[in-house]
Amino acid sequence: MYVVSLSYKVPEDIVDFHLEAHVDWLKRAFDDGVFVAAGRKVPRTGGLLLSRADRSTLDASLAKDPFYVNGVAEFEVLEFAANRVAPGFENLLDA
Repeated sequence: MYVVSLSYKVPEDIVDFHLEAHVDWLKRAFDDGVFVAAGRKVPRTGGLLLSRADRSTLDASLAKDPFYVNGVAEFEVLEFAANRVAPGFENLLDA
């Protein structure tokens, strides 16, 4: 499983300018099964994405994110093996 941490590199008005395109990309990525969760950091300095896709699929998807294409955010991809989850989240366990 992967956690992707996005950190904004530009002022908020530029983030907002690209936000609609980013949300459209995100919807397509969810439809394609790339992500299982997404949300903003608090305070709003970027976002976090949770993915169960394989690394090459994840990387290909991230390369299409308007935040990446337009230099709005930098991305850090962290891999981890989920071996314990709360009831109802068993689908997040690694095999």
